[in-house]
Amino acid sequence: MLQDGTTLQGLAVGAAGTTGGEICFNTGMTGYQEIFTDPSYYGQVIVTTVAHVGNYGVKQGETESNQVQFSGLICNKMATVQSRRDADNTLNGYLAAAGITGISEIDTRYLVRHIRNKGAMNVVISTISGDQAFLKAELDKLPDMLNLELSTKVTTPIPYDLPRTDTDQSAGGQTFKVAVLDYGVKRGILENMQARGMDLRVFPATTTYQEMESWGPNGYFLSNGPGDPAVMDYAIDTVKEILANDRPLFGICLGHQLLALAAGLQTYKMHNGHRGINHPVKNLITGKGEITSQNHGFAVSASGIEALEGVELTHINLNDQTVEGMRLTNKPAFSVQHHPESNPGPHDSRYLFDQFRELMAAHQ
Repeated sequence: MLQDGTTLQGLAVGAAGTTGGEICFNTGMTGYQEIFTDPSYYGQVIVTTVAHVGNYGVKQGETESNQVQFSGLICNKMATVQSRRDADNTLNGYLAAAGITGISEIDTRYLVRHIRNKGAMNVVISTISGDQAFLKAELDKLPDMLNLELSTKVTTPIPYDLPRTDTDQSAGGQTFKVAVLDYGVKRGILENMQARGMDLRVFPATTTYQEMESWGPNGYFLSNGPGDPAVMDYAIDTVKEILANDRPLFGICLGHQLLALAAGLQTYKMHNGHRGINHPVKNLITGKGEITSQNHGFAVSASGIEALEGVELTHINLNDQTVEGMRLTNKPAFSVQHHPESNPGPHDSRYLFDQFRELMAAHQ
């Protein structure tokens, strides 16, 4: 049942039970295991727009975090046989083991059109009861994603270290120490920085600037994550301190939004977010187009960028002209809304990790 009262019936997949959250749709045809383990999806129910999901099963190691992060699945067809010989499990078995409830045999083409027009809303899925009053009562328990802080629910509880992995010295022999603020970071992001000569220390979301600076980092990274950035005062204040001390800074997705808020811009909840691996973005500095991987329901308001001194728009979304990247002209800081680590997705934007390394080298 959707928040507007729309009710659909189908076949249960995954674990028996009742679940719910904000409904969103992902247009990717592959990469479902990476999507389902992305902490940015915490508290959300995903509609897969591809006709079949689970075709190649699941495999250990193809995850972006240590657990399944989303709340539920809505799909058209759940594959009963996986095509990969080295798959460890079926997707259905994987979801059941993780305690995730889902529903299949849904007309997802109709459903996506419906929420595309009506906008983001909550949804509840149940194998327990189809009673309308029961479903409505479960819906009423769900929080609104607007003004919801979630990063503290998915962040690491303690700091941990990850060493550089570029054994061929592709980073020119230089080692950079990067303090990573974990708001729900993806494993692929960390691996891309490690492969570029960066020793990482990953810190909990609420870590102060002073705690991180005592480690002696060359730069700071603001990760992706779930929830509304505008209510993350603790994070915005920390970003302001990093900027005030002229420290090299790179932000992705939620990190991009936090940098914008710290710089004096505004964010807003989108009618429907961008979620998929085929979103076209234009780099305004190079003039080149990029096909990008995206997952966000909030965005940076474009209206304030031109009026705000010291902020330059660097990337725009070619579907709807929303803000996809920016840099500060008076500080060593830049950010993008899309996911350059591209797990899953194309690798068009991985040059951004090289730019971060070059920014730190320039400020050694």
